Amino acid sequence: MNFTAAVIAQFLKGKVEGNPEASISDVSKIEEGRPGTLSFLANPKYEKYIYDTKSTIVIVNDDFKPQQGVGATLIRVRNAYESFAELLRFYEQNKPKKSGISKLASIAESAVLGKDLYVGEYTVVHEHARLGDGVHLYPQVYIGDHVKIGEGTVIHAGVKIYEGSEIGAQCVIHAGAVIGGDGFGFAPNQENRYQKVPQMGKVIIEDHVEVGANTTIDRATIGSTILRKGVKLDNLIMIAHNVEVGENTVMAAQTGISGSTKVGKNCMFGGQVGLIGHITIADGVKIAAQSGIPKSIKQEDTVVQGSPPLDFMHFQRCYVVFKNLPKLRDQVTELERKVSDLGK
Repeated sequence: MNFTAAVIAQFLKGKVEGNPEASISDVSKIEEGRPGTLSFLANPKYEKYIYDTKSTIVIVNDDFKPQQGVGATLIRVRNAYESFAELLRFYEQNKPKKSGISKLASIAESAVLGKDLYVGEYTVVHEHARLGDGVHLYPQVYIGDHVKIGEGTVIHAGVKIYEGSEIGAQCVIHAGAVIGGDGFGFAPNQENRYQKVPQMGKVIIEDHVEVGANTTIDRATIGSTILRKGVKLDNLIMIAHNVEVGENTVMAAQTGISGSTKVGKNCMFGGQVGLIGHITIADGVKIAAQSGIPKSIKQEDTVVQGSPPLDFMHFQRCYVVFKNLPKLRDQVTELERKVSDLGK
């Protein structure tokens, strides 16, 4: 399907600079632009590519001021990245949707099914599960007893959702994720062996949550592990039992949250962040990648880095010092030698 610059600009409420009839049928990165494709420029460090790109149309910010001639037709918008994402969402929403229930799926008679479902091959839906309208279950999904899934939610191939879990509306759970597995609960007994503590709780995932591939979210020991509305989790994340993650918090890959920790809303965690259990993270906290958090962060909108963490700017200043420690040590050793020689 082809779209002209004029049509795209109208959809994005932007302004065309160049040929309004320029037409595209695909997208490409600006540094790998091809004729007939659409690209965008949001990060200034990629500006050098816009002067040579072969892309037919490029979306740019309103305040972009080219330093030399640009061959592509430009569409100026308030925020190029957001506008490009909006176009991709529009395209995704208008792709043909899968529908129907495969004859190779296994669905319990007691399961409650909404309208316009898609259930793929070898998917299993157990007793008393409830699927809302428009739910998509791709092949080899497992839905346990009494699981509830809200309307429009998409569960990709190979996801396992244990009994009693509750998934909200318009969620996306990517391939291989496990929702509701047992929390890591063991107690040493008199025989010096670890006795398993039964995990009797469940997982609650509210609306508009996205869970990345191979991420695991454990059921609570008692009560619920909760992901609030709008949470976005990357691939390979571990959420332990009785954790609560606040609204619109985002976490990058390989982050691990230990049991009973409470994370506020609008937080941002970089990759490989680790939190110990039974602590609280205030609203709006940002944690840089590979940081380790051993105690609660109570001040809202704090930005930290390191293990143990320091204020982000303080960490950057400290880094300038400790990366030079070997050199400083050599200087101190030389000064000590000179002082010793003077004493003699």
